[in-house]
Amino acid sequence: MNDGDALSDLYQELVLEHKRSPRNFGPMESPTHEARGTNPQCGDDVQVQLRLDGDRIEDVRFTGVGCAICMASTSMMTEAVKKGDVPSALELQERFRAVMTGKREAADAGLGKLACFEGVRRYPSRIKCVLLGWHALSHAIGDPQRDDAGDGKGASA
Repeated sequence: MNDGDALSDLYQELVLEHKRSPRNFGPMESPTHEARGTNPQCGDDVQVQLRLDGDRIEDVRFTGVGCAICMASTSMMTEAVKKGDVPSALELQERFRAVMTGKREAADAGLGKLACFEGVRRYPSRIKCVLLGWHALSHAIGDPQRDDAGDGKGASA
Protein backbone atom coordinates (compact mmCIF):
# COMPACT_ATOMS: atom_id res chain seq x y z
CA MET A 1 0.00 0.00 0.00
CA ASN A 2 1.38 3.41 -0.91
CA ASP A 3 0.97 6.67 1.01
CA GLY A 4 -1.85 7.77 -1.28
CA ASP A 5 -3.86 4.65 -0.51
CA ALA A 6 -3.25 5.05 3.22
CA LEU A 7 -4.41 8.68 3.13
CA SER A 8 -7.47 7.71 1.09
CA ASP A 9 -8.33 4.97 3.60
CA LEU A 10 -7.85 7.39 6.51
CA TYR A 11 -10.07 9.95 4.78
CA GLN A 12 -12.85 7.43 4.21
CA GLU A 13 -12.62 6.10 7.75
CA LEU A 14 -12.68 9.56 9.37
CA VAL A 15 -15.49 10.88 7.17
CA LEU A 16 -17.69 7.87 7.90
CA GLU A 17 -16.91 7.98 11.63
CA HIS A 18 -17.72 11.68 11.92
CA LYS A 19 -20.82 11.41 9.71
CA ARG A 20 -22.20 8.57 11.86
CA SER A 21 -21.26 10.17 15.18
CA PRO A 22 -20.55 13.88 14.73
CA ARG A 23 -18.71 15.46 17.64
CA ASN A 24 -20.18 18.48 19.41
CA PHE A 25 -23.48 18.05 17.55
CA GLY A 26 -26.64 19.53 18.99
CA PRO A 27 -27.91 22.92 20.06
CA MET A 28 -26.05 25.01 22.61
CA GLU A 29 -27.77 26.70 25.47
CA SER A 30 -26.94 30.43 25.58
CA PRO A 31 -24.32 30.80 22.83
CA THR A 32 -22.46 34.11 22.69
CA HIS A 33 -21.82 33.83 18.93
CA GLU A 34 -23.50 31.95 16.09
CA ALA A 35 -23.82 31.83 12.34
CA ARG A 36 -25.52 29.68 9.79
CA GLY A 37 -24.01 28.38 6.58
CA THR A 38 -26.03 27.12 3.65
CA ASN A 39 -25.14 25.55 0.34
CA PRO A 40 -28.35 25.35 -1.72
CA GLN A 41 -26.59 23.44 -4.50
CA CYS A 42 -26.33 20.29 -2.39
CA GLY A 43 -28.62 21.01 0.56
CA ASP A 44 -25.99 21.51 3.26
CA ASP A 45 -27.28 23.73 6.07
CA VAL A 46 -25.30 24.06 9.31
CA GLN A 47 -25.54 26.34 12.32
CA VAL A 48 -22.35 26.87 14.33
CA GLN A 49 -22.70 28.14 17.89
CA LEU A 50 -19.91 29.31 20.17
CA ARG A 51 -19.52 30.30 23.77
CA LEU A 52 -16.56 32.64 24.00
CA ASP A 53 -14.89 33.88 27.14
CA GLY A 54 -12.73 36.72 25.92
CA ASP A 55 -10.60 35.17 23.17
CA ARG A 56 -11.09 31.60 24.42
CA ILE A 57 -13.56 29.21 22.75
CA GLU A 58 -15.11 27.61 25.81
CA ASP A 59 -17.57 25.57 23.77
CA VAL A 60 -18.51 25.02 20.15
CA ARG A 61 -21.47 23.07 18.81
CA PHE A 62 -23.25 22.67 15.52
CA THR A 63 -26.60 21.55 14.21
CA GLY A 64 -27.98 20.97 10.77
CA VAL A 65 -27.99 18.61 7.86
CA GLY A 66 -25.51 17.96 5.13
CA CYS A 67 -23.58 15.52 3.07
CA ALA A 68 -20.98 13.29 4.71
CA ILE A 69 -18.12 15.63 3.74
CA CYS A 70 -19.82 18.70 5.22
CA MET A 71 -20.82 17.00 8.45
CA ALA A 72 -17.45 15.29 8.96
CA SER A 73 -15.48 18.46 8.24
CA THR A 74 -17.64 20.51 10.63
CA SER A 75 -17.41 17.83 13.32
CA MET A 76 -13.61 17.67 13.03
CA MET A 77 -13.46 21.48 13.02
CA THR A 78 -15.27 21.63 16.36
CA GLU A 79 -12.76 19.19 17.85
CA ALA A 80 -9.86 21.23 16.51
CA VAL A 81 -10.99 24.61 17.88
CA LYS A 82 -12.79 23.74 21.12
CA LYS A 83 -10.99 25.11 24.21
CA GLY A 84 -8.57 26.97 21.96
CA ASP A 85 -8.26 30.68 21.33
CA VAL A 86 -9.97 32.71 18.61
CA PRO A 87 -6.80 33.82 16.77
CA SER A 88 -5.63 30.20 16.51
CA ALA A 89 -9.05 29.05 15.26
CA LEU A 90 -9.14 31.75 12.58
CA GLU A 91 -5.58 30.97 11.55
CA LEU A 92 -6.44 27.25 11.28
CA GLN A 93 -9.47 28.16 9.18
CA GLU A 94 -7.25 30.13 6.81
CA ARG A 95 -4.74 27.28 6.49
CA PHE A 96 -7.51 24.74 5.91
CA ARG A 97 -9.11 26.96 3.27
CA ALA A 98 -5.73 27.47 1.56
CA VAL A 99 -5.24 23.71 1.32
CA MET A 100 -8.78 23.10 0.05
CA THR A 101 -8.42 25.79 -2.63
CA GLY A 102 -5.00 24.54 -3.77
CA LYS A 103 -3.03 27.53 -2.51
CA ARG A 104 -1.10 25.43 -0.01
CA GLU A 105 -0.07 21.80 0.39
CA ALA A 106 -1.51 19.89 3.33
CA ALA A 107 1.92 18.55 4.28
CA ASP A 108 3.08 22.13 4.98
CA ALA A 109 -0.10 23.41 6.63
CA GLY A 110 0.01 21.71 10.02
CA LEU A 111 -3.56 20.42 9.80
CA GLY A 112 -3.17 17.13 11.65
CA LYS A 113 -6.10 14.80 10.95
CA LEU A 114 -7.78 17.54 8.91
CA ALA A 115 -5.21 16.88 6.17
CA CYS A 116 -7.28 13.83 5.24
CA PHE A 117 -9.62 16.21 3.36
CA GLU A 118 -6.88 17.32 0.95
CA GLY A 119 -8.20 15.07 -1.82
CA VAL A 120 -11.52 16.92 -1.84
CA ARG A 121 -9.91 19.75 -3.78
CA ARG A 122 -9.83 17.46 -6.84
CA TYR A 123 -13.63 17.75 -6.86
CA PRO A 124 -14.48 21.46 -7.18
CA SER A 125 -18.18 20.93 -6.50
CA ARG A 126 -17.33 19.41 -3.09
CA ILE A 127 -15.03 22.21 -1.88
CA LYS A 128 -18.06 24.19 -0.72
CA CYS A 129 -19.19 21.17 1.29
CA VAL A 130 -15.88 20.77 3.12
CA LEU A 131 -15.60 24.52 3.87
CA LEU A 132 -19.17 25.38 4.88
CA GLY A 133 -18.83 24.80 8.64
CA TRP A 134 -15.50 26.65 8.63
CA HIS A 135 -17.11 29.68 6.97
CA ALA A 136 -19.89 29.63 9.54
CA LEU A 137 -17.25 29.49 12.29
CA SER A 138 -15.43 32.57 10.99
CA HIS A 139 -18.71 34.45 10.53
CA ALA A 140 -19.82 33.53 14.06
CA ILE A 141 -16.54 34.73 15.55
CA GLY A 142 -16.73 37.96 13.58
CA ASP A 143 -20.26 38.88 14.52
CA PRO A 144 -21.75 38.02 17.95
CA GLN A 145 -25.24 36.51 17.90
CA ARG A 146 -25.24 36.55 14.11
CA ASP A 147 -27.70 34.30 12.32
CA ASP A 148 -27.42 34.59 8.58
CA ALA A 149 -30.64 32.68 8.05
CA GLY A 150 -32.64 35.89 8.23
CA ASP A 151 -31.13 37.43 5.10
CA GLY A 152 -31.57 34.36 2.94
CA LYS A 153 -27.88 34.23 2.09
CA GLY A 154 -26.12 32.42 4.92
CA ALA A 155 -22.40 31.97 5.15
CA SER A 156 -21.71 30.28 1.88
CA ALA A 157 -18.50 28.55 0.98
